[in-house]
Amino acid sequence: MPGKAIPKISWLELLSFDKFVHAGIFFVEQVLFMRALQNVLKGSGWYALAFCVAYGGCLELMQYYLFSPRCGDVLDFVANSTGAIIGFFLFTKVNRKLDFLPA
Repeated sequence: MPGKAIPKISWLELLSFDKFVHAGIFFVEQVLFMRALQNVLKGSGWYALAFCVAYGGCLELMQYYLFSPRCGDVLDFVANSTGAIIGFFLFTKVNRKLDFLPA
């Protein structure tokens, strides 16, 4: 593959404000979803994480294929998933330390 054909991705693009917004929204979604399901379903954190990652992927695919003024972006999907993963681990750690009472 010639060097000119390799796509160029700026690593600074990963640190744009837009990516922090995506990660923040999915962080909140993950935490709320885990809190809502923690007393209903054993291992609900993993189900919530799978749902949030799949939902983020579906949103980006719909933006790419269905909505013409919008454009799907792989880096947005990465930001969505990163926010959900951080929410999963942070909620798990805080939940163990504080030992939340059942909702």
